Amino acid sequence: MRTDFLAGQYFDIRVEVHAPTNGSEAAHDGTPDEQFTLDIAKGSSTGQSASNFFKLEEPELETWNFSWYEDLFAKDDDRPSVVNVAAKAYRRVALYEPGDYTATLSYYNGSTTTANWLVRPLAEERRAKNVVLFIGDGMTTNMITAARLIAHRSVNGRYLSRLMMDQFPVLGHQMTHSLDSFLTDSANSASALYSGHKSSVNAMGVYADSSPDFFDDPKVETIVEILSRIWGAAIGVVSTAFIADATPIALTGHTRQRAAYGSLIDQALHGVTNYTWTNFTGPDVFFGGGAEQFYPGRTSYQGKDYYEEFAAAGYTISLNKTSMLTVSNASKALGIFCTSNLPVWLDRNVYTDNLRDQKNAPDGSEEDALDLPGLKEMTMKAIDVLHARSPEKGFFLMSEAASVDKQMHTLDYDRALADLLELDDTINATIAHLDAIGELNNTLIVVTADHGHGFDVFGSADTQYLSAQSTYRKKRDAIGTYQNSGLSQYTVTNSSITYNTGVNFPVNWEPRYTLAEGLGANPDHRENYKVHKDGPRTPAANITGGEDGDDFYASPDDVEDGFLVNGTLPAENDQGVHSLTDVPVFAMGPCQELFGGVYDNTDIFFNIATCLGLGRRDNSTD
Repeated sequence: MRTDFLAGQYFDIRVEVHAPTNGSEAAHDGTPDEQFTLDIAKGSSTGQSASNFFKLEEPELETWNFSWYEDLFAKDDDRPSVVNVAAKAYRRVALYEPGDYTATLSYYNGSTTTANWLVRPLAEERRAKNVVLFIGDGMTTNMITAARLIAHRSVNGRYLSRLMMDQFPVLGHQMTHSLDSFLTDSANSASALYSGHKSSVNAMGVYADSSPDFFDDPKVETIVEILSRIWGAAIGVVSTAFIADATPIALTGHTRQRAAYGSLIDQALHGVTNYTWTNFTGPDVFFGGGAEQFYPGRTSYQGKDYYEEFAAAGYTISLNKTSMLTVSNASKALGIFCTSNLPVWLDRNVYTDNLRDQKNAPDGSEEDALDLPGLKEMTMKAIDVLHARSPEKGFFLMSEAASVDKQMHTLDYDRALADLLELDDTINATIAHLDAIGELNNTLIVVTADHGHGFDVFGSADTQYLSAQSTYRKKRDAIGTYQNSGLSQYTVTNSSITYNTGVNFPVNWEPRYTLAEGLGANPDHRENYKVHKDGPRTPAANITGGEDGDDFYASPDDVEDGFLVNGTLPAENDQGVHSLTDVPVFAMGPCQELFGGVYDNTDIFFNIATCLGLGRRDNSTD
């Protein structure tokens, strides 16, 4: 095992000795060795016990058991393997001297397991005052290419204008593998971006252990915790998702269970409270959806009113765009604008009737949330608050276009690409705004994704011809490939259509000739390649009703005039899934040169930390 650390970054260590009682790995009569030891050595020096090395009291021994299925055959037969565990946890330690370290676990009279640690070089000089990290959740190069095609005109194969991302001076790619699988989810991929440490699916800010409590797993300090501790900088979190979703909440969250939404909101405000940890008293800006974790009830933590909790901590509270734009920039700001995720750009700006009858008001009244900000408005306001609150110490802002991913999952490609274009429009506005307030040259701007989807465009589709055909096989003749793909019709002006959405978006979302596009991993569904004007898509329905397990098939209410596309996933999947692809990284500003090339997702953290001067030789703060 090899793990990298930032010098001075706090982390926990959990040591477990397992003794399976049954199954192919059964050993030691199911009795774990409780006399195990852990030694730490720097370089070639003689190892010391972990408690001596970190100057801690030896932690108490813990014991528990857990069960798991060795393989699918064991799962089908309901034959779980039971494992007894002996463990210890060393809390809130740090390594300050760069170089190689070895951690050796000794157990069962001579057996050893070794972990290799590398502490990266010191980085004490601060080269950037501010950092803005944009995350297009699930965004890949193929999606960026498709978004460019539908929003920007080309002549003779050359674009007359380009995306803002296209104009960044540095482009790199990051690999997104998680700790124990080559495919990742948004929790542990965000954790890698924010802490420099990989984790397991569903985990954030921790290395997942086997204990019964999913809030006691060994933690690693995140970029915002370190930045707050060392520089006292302001912190902003903006997302079009519900704010307890993985990407926004992983900046402050420490758990192996991403679905513990209410607890994670409390952790965002109060920091870690069950163990000694970095003192964190909430971000300066917290904008997004997810009101169900804030108004009092069964989905808020301990049934509390978290609007009141944040207000008591000095936050202004905004429940709509009008309020958000007018609150003081001098105070911390909470803005929660609806239940669940924010409605997507296409419904907020083009098919606005879809905002009706959603019963998603952020006060829990079940009225409709209609006065909604978009990513650009939230990001501009966040910058104003952060700049006003921290003019000298600077700020860190994460702004997420969440529904690039969420709409890709449901095969709603138009909505996904529209939210990608909203992200690009927001990046454009951010650069202009930072320039206007005199902070552009002081700000590192990074645009990336947390993972990808297997999306691509393979031709065009004559939607009129497709709808007129009576058989699935004949409908597929409507797809034009190679020379028959033609040119993008989304940028061709139609005098009968106007959206007033600006130059960075399509002028026609309903051309006859659309993109033939899709995912490599999807459930059974029907496809006609038309925009879904009546609202976000539900491509598959459970044909068993869930009584005998989930069995999803093409929904009879979705794309009735389309042709059947056979699924490539288990029948229990109703959506597409993430893919292996590397994802792009765009950078501009101080330290931009660090982001070129191909590298691990954890290097995003280390590059930003280096630029902010966060690698420290001792535990003093400035």
